[in-house]
Amino acid sequence: MTEATERALREAGLDPEQVRRVVENALVEDLGPDFRDVTSIATIPDAQTDTADLVARADGVVAGLAVAAAVFELVGEVTGSGRTVEVSIVARDGGRVARGDVLATVAGPTRLLLTAERTALNLLCRMSGVATHTRAWADALAGTKAMVLDTRKTTPGLRALEKYAVRAGGGTNKRMGLHDVAMIKDNHKLAAGGITAAFQRVRQAFPDVPVQVEVDTVAEAVEAVEAGAGFLLLDNMPPAQLREVVAAVGERAELEATGGLTLPVAAEYGATGVDFLSVGALTHSSPILDIALDLRTG
Repeated sequence: MTEATERALREAGLDPEQVRRVVENALVEDLGPDFRDVTSIATIPDAQTDTADLVARADGVVAGLAVAAAVFELVGEVTGSGRTVEVSIVARDGGRVARGDVLATVAGPTRLLLTAERTALNLLCRMSGVATHTRAWADALAGTKAMVLDTRKTTPGLRALEKYAVRAGGGTNKRMGLHDVAMIKDNHKLAAGGITAAFQRVRQAFPDVPVQVEVDTVAEAVEAVEAGAGFLLLDNMPPAQLREVVAAVGERAELEATGGLTLPVAAEYGATGVDFLSVGALTHSSPILDIALDLRTG
């Protein structure tokens, strides 16, 4: 992986070594135990070199260009060829693209270009799909103070990449996992004997960890804030009830509407005065953005 790609990943908030592991595992999944692309080996002379373009096949928001670059840059290492592919990125993550736009250009051994093609596109299309979907939510919430927020409903192994794609699409991230933020949900409240008891136990065990509390009623919201919670998840509340919570809690806590939200009602929920709308579908149900690799001819 080149220094430029590592730098671009870090600037995106991604760990280059983590991306390397994801890419290597994905390539090995395609190449099998013998690390080979039998079709490309059989049909393309080893010495042949070409140039290809990554091209948008649909309008959307792109994300993951540095990740795709890492695939092309690492494929020679993984296959043991010792040869390299040069990547030139044309578009920018978070930018809108139109069908037919060239996003990046890759040049090098043709076998390597085609061996890396599907792995690079799988990651790039997935991340761009998440970014495109997120942008639709961000646009729907324009004019309100609410921001769209992701969840832990991510593809195993791809959480960091998908959460980055949410950021590229104009959304924001919640917790990365179970380790960095305590989230007291209904089952925790039940097991601990109530909101106040659960909050106190978390605060005693992990005094420096942020705490969020899921509430179902206005009374629970008030209890959670009075216990010391600074972030509330307002679970499956209709807009009228959300406005009641906003009025009761005021500026004492950040408020997140969650549960069953859809794009057609996004603006209505955003207008209630909550700070966030959390949408699991950003990462568990976003369709890909169609992107292809076109080998140049002539």
